[in-house]
Amino acid sequence: MTRPMLRLAALLLSFGLVAAACGGGDGDGDQAESLPTEQPTQAEPAATDAPEMADAPEMADETEPAEETETMADEPLRVAFFGFAAANGFAQATWAGIQEGAAAIGAEVQFFDPVFDANTQISQIQDAITAGDWDAFIIQANDGNAVVPVIEEALEAGIPVVGEFTPIGPDYSTIEPQVEGLIFVGAAPVDNGVILAEMAIDACEGINPCNVAFLEGFRALPLDVARTGAFHSTIAAADGVELIASFEGGYLPDTGLSAAQDVFVAHGDVHVMVGSSQAILGAEQAANDAEVSVKLIGNGGARQAVDAVREGRWHAVFLDAERDAGRTAFELAVQAATGGNPPSSFDTTTLVPNVKGTADVIGDFEGQWDS
Repeated sequence: MTRPMLRLAALLLSFGLVAAACGGGDGDGDQAESLPTEQPTQAEPAATDAPEMADAPEMADETEPAEETETMADEPLRVAFFGFAAANGFAQATWAGIQEGAAAIGAEVQFFDPVFDANTQISQIQDAITAGDWDAFIIQANDGNAVVPVIEEALEAGIPVVGEFTPIGPDYSTIEPQVEGLIFVGAAPVDNGVILAEMAIDACEGINPCNVAFLEGFRALPLDVARTGAFHSTIAAADGVELIASFEGGYLPDTGLSAAQDVFVAHGDVHVMVGSSQAILGAEQAANDAEVSVKLIGNGGARQAVDAVREGRWHAVFLDAERDAGRTAFELAVQAATGGNPPSSFDTTTLVPNVKGTADVIGDFEGQWDS
């Protein structure tokens, strides 16, 4: 039996024992006080209930099991978060949302840091399954394909799993779970690539031909491969728009700076450049250094990116609300761990007014993470 089910059984058993100890209709008030549902610690409910059970001789043989189950019922819910990397601003925004949710109900949470390494992340998940200390997992997979077997192992062990941001499985065009029993919170990377390309095409209005450069994320990651393919195919279908360069820009300003410098050296006339918001911060510096005018589009609504659009320095960003997404993932994990009926998927694009974050759309929206 899993920890949440033991906790639920404990609550029901303690309710029945106290009712028997206190008698019939006159004991309703004491009965309600003895339930430990709002206590994050074990000590207070145990101290409250013990005298009542001790005063009832007929329950003496069951007093010890009751104390054991009440202690288990009082244990806080424990949720493990396997994020991209602790040093990553996006993952920190997810973590902030998870911590907010945990604080609201007195749960315990922990960030397991794989430092962007998929194999390390898999090992951490396996160790957590073996330890048996966790009521639910939230997994922000570095490789959504490689992590499938260990997620299946967790689900078979009775541990609810919420996949966050990265789809778990080979299909990056859907947010529907591809592993039975999994819950997914995020957006489809293929849709993300299409929308980024549509934003670039919009930015090309009035320029014909219009030269577009794309700073990919990591070419080794399936998620980035899917996004990049969708971006390329959408641009290719647009009249008067040409993709003249596609370089690996990564997810840091320094890598974006280097990639953009290479683009400007190789191509003298670039009208629009698209990449992760972190990479585009570096690309902005490269453009300023090269004294070129280029419309910049960032993927991800970091605070710096939102401010750049609001100030007119960038053309647009793909908006997201990652702290809210993290809290949503936590809340669905809690529902699953406590016998609730959470939805199988949640589309995080619904957390923002419009993902195509141009200046006229952003309004007073504030970014929820730092590049």
